[in-house]
Amino acid sequence: MPIGDDTLLFANAGMNQFKDIFLELSSPEYHRVVNSQKCIRAGGKHNDLEDVGTDTYHHTFFEMLGNWSFGDYFKAEAIEWAWELITKRWKIKPDKLYATVFAGEKSDGLNFDKEAAELWLKVTTLPKERVLAFGRKDNFWEMGDTGPCGPCSEIHIDLGPEKCDKKDVPGHKCKINGGCSRFIELWNLVFIQYDSLEDGKVLPLPAKHVDTGMGLERIAAVLQNKNSNYDTDLFIPIIDKISKLCGQKYTGSLNKQTDIAFRVVADHLRCLVFAITDGCMPSNEGRGYVLRRILRRASRFGRVLNLHNPFIFNLVPTVVDLMGDFYSELPAKQELVQSVIESEETSFGRTLDRGIEIFNAAAEKAKSSTDKTISGEDAFELYDTYGFPLDLTQLMARERNLKVDTVGFDNLMEQQRQRARAAQKTSSFISLAANTKLPATDDSPKYKSDRCATKVSGWLTSDGNYITSGKLGVSDGPVGLVLEKTCFYAEAGGQVGDMGKIESDGGEFVVENTEKIGDCIIHRGRIKSGTLAAGEQVEVMVDNDRQATMKNHTATHLLQWALQQTLGKSVAQQGSLVCSDYLRFDFTWPKALTGEQVKKVENLVRGKIAADFPVTCVVLPREKAQKLGAMALFGEKYGSEVRVVAIGAQDDSRLSDAFSKEFCGGTHVARIGSIGGFKITKEESISAGVRRITALTGEKLNEFLEKRSEIIESLCETLKASTDDLINKVKKLIDENKKLTKQLKSASKQTGVDIMAEAKQLLDGCEKIGLVSVIIGRLSTASAEQAREAIDMLKKKAKSAVIVLGVVEDGNATLFAGVTDDLIAKGLNAGDIVKQIAPLIGGGGGGRPQMAQAGGKNPEKIDEALAKAAEIIKEKLQAIS
Repeated sequence: MPIGDDTLLFANAGMNQFKDIFLELSSPEYHRVVNSQKCIRAGGKHNDLEDVGTDTYHHTFFEMLGNWSFGDYFKAEAIEWAWELITKRWKIKPDKLYATVFAGEKSDGLNFDKEAAELWLKVTTLPKERVLAFGRKDNFWEMGDTGPCGPCSEIHIDLGPEKCDKKDVPGHKCKINGGCSRFIELWNLVFIQYDSLEDGKVLPLPAKHVDTGMGLERIAAVLQNKNSNYDTDLFIPIIDKISKLCGQKYTGSLNKQTDIAFRVVADHLRCLVFAITDGCMPSNEGRGYVLRRILRRASRFGRVLNLHNPFIFNLVPTVVDLMGDFYSELPAKQELVQSVIESEETSFGRTLDRGIEIFNAAAEKAKSSTDKTISGEDAFELYDTYGFPLDLTQLMARERNLKVDTVGFDNLMEQQRQRARAAQKTSSFISLAANTKLPATDDSPKYKSDRCATKVSGWLTSDGNYITSGKLGVSDGPVGLVLEKTCFYAEAGGQVGDMGKIESDGGEFVVENTEKIGDCIIHRGRIKSGTLAAGEQVEVMVDNDRQATMKNHTATHLLQWALQQTLGKSVAQQGSLVCSDYLRFDFTWPKALTGEQVKKVENLVRGKIAADFPVTCVVLPREKAQKLGAMALFGEKYGSEVRVVAIGAQDDSRLSDAFSKEFCGGTHVARIGSIGGFKITKEESISAGVRRITALTGEKLNEFLEKRSEIIESLCETLKASTDDLINKVKKLIDENKKLTKQLKSASKQTGVDIMAEAKQLLDGCEKIGLVSVIIGRLSTASAEQAREAIDMLKKKAKSAVIVLGVVEDGNATLFAGVTDDLIAKGLNAGDIVKQIAPLIGGGGGGRPQMAQAGGKNPEKIDEALAKAAEIIKEKLQAIS
């Protein structure tokens, strides 16, 4: 996962971490660097997802080996050293190797890379005919539309004509960059020597850099003399484990669907394990959705291997065994990774088989269409209802030589986004003022006081304009006030923005929230009375709620410490919310905490609060803070200096004594004894592998305990029990209730026998249209569960049926509908039938294609509704016969 770079979903190349050096935003710590970078290419500009499994060398997750020069060595050394490593150290035969160079692009003013071409002939044994020139597409590297760029020179290997995977493609000719597996790129040497400008001009850079990249998996296959990356020791243990699970053998074929499935599952498994270990969780947006797509793709390929139950999570230990010695984070997070994957598999498994049925029906329709295309509506239904990512639908369509209407799908997706945006209807000065230049605000007083004197610099209007002159009045409505300095805390790091008021001699401004844009603090609110003028002296006052927020924020640090003491160091913060009413803390953990664990966490926090340790806040160089063991929030990008909040150190000269040390810019209490108390009120799951704790401190905790006390007193009075005897009294009531419930269920089962008999009579006397049984009628008094059980029974007995049952009870009418899967595939839908007949009984309803239900207040119309159902069903059946 890339840290501090919102332009990337995942690290997709070794150079990602050095981007600021290439952009001249920072200076290199070292001028020569080598590394092995964990990469994922499964989204955005670099996306190898569709190629995985169909060939022998593409992967979603891989390790990129690289070496860099930042203004030090250049082309001569890079080419000579690459050749030395490959041919002399690794003993790869030179007569199998080719080099490519940049041919130039006259339209862009870019010349042929003559220097590199001559160096390949000078410092290596390559003959001229094996140094080939290619255009911008293959041999020119660019970071983006503008910025550092340059020619690249690639080393390719000829693996022999027998390795070609395109032999059956008419007109295919094996060649460098020809798109087959005979000629494979091994190493890319990028020479960053130009700066691409917005006007299209390309100018020389003052400092020249080298950036090289070589995939570990590819070079391993060559060095181990294997036909495929998947035949190396990086993959074979995984494939062997898959083979044991499914009972099938992997043969290495590029055409067998089972072999493709082996490769896809093995690749996607590695990707999932490393990404989740790094802190990325499956979700419905951004990189989380990419992971979810990869997992669901692997699940679907599991069906090809006859693996219908969750299985991917069982493969995780194999990856950990393979890679855990080097990547020590893998064993530490294994349980979490398995829990997340199993949860996702189970969730998708509930809809996967049904979704495949819906896809099959859509594919049948597409086969009979002139353009052999699955409609955008069908693809969107698979996505929206059954969780099928579009690329999964496209994959399954390609297997049947069908296309998917992606334009129609995209239109429906955009409509859904617009509905979501319309439902939110929220605005922020942060978005309104995105391109507005604003002054910096001195907000250092926020750590020292909740009052300060300052001057008004200006204000942001609701349309994003920044005003620096004139007066602000009641009629101006909501604005974002900007001050020269402030003691207000702007929302950040999970802590809510402060509220309060700003007063002048002639007016009062109420602050409803505080935000930050760059270095400018925005006080959101409105004039309550009078006016404020630009340049006017004002008094700034934060609400008393700030004190409660500070208690909760410091308690959050105590909570994280206590969780790690109780559960282990693998606990990592995933998010938080700190306000005056409560605190909320999200963290990685694979399962619910036990009652004993919750109690231990509470007692640890309370023990520290009772000891009344001091809280020390100090700004340190980042490296020094890290050496002290201060925890940083994963995914946050920090500057060269960081603020550290340490609990338990007597002063900033004894920070190592602190038991809790975190990077944090929030506001905190001076001593933790002032927190007053701590109580966890809720512990829950918010996503696979992520738990959430909600807790109270201070005054809100006192209110909570007082309310609990009132409830206990009320229960004691109602049950005529003392406080000491209350639990026994409640247990006795519960036991009696269970006994009565059991008796009722026993009676209900007897009634159910009668209901099944009635349903069987309806089947025996039903009308048949072809092989389809049309079962329509009324049942005596029946619960919803009994009616649904009756429909399931009728489906099994009839094989192919449409069923509508009516029940009248207590002056209300209920309709139940069911359709067998063979008829759903032909367009019949229980939900649609119910929606059409429900208005006749004065109600509404709906449900799934297989089963639906509706209720209404006109029981006298139930026979009319059943007759209408018969009419609708017959029309539908005649239309498809």
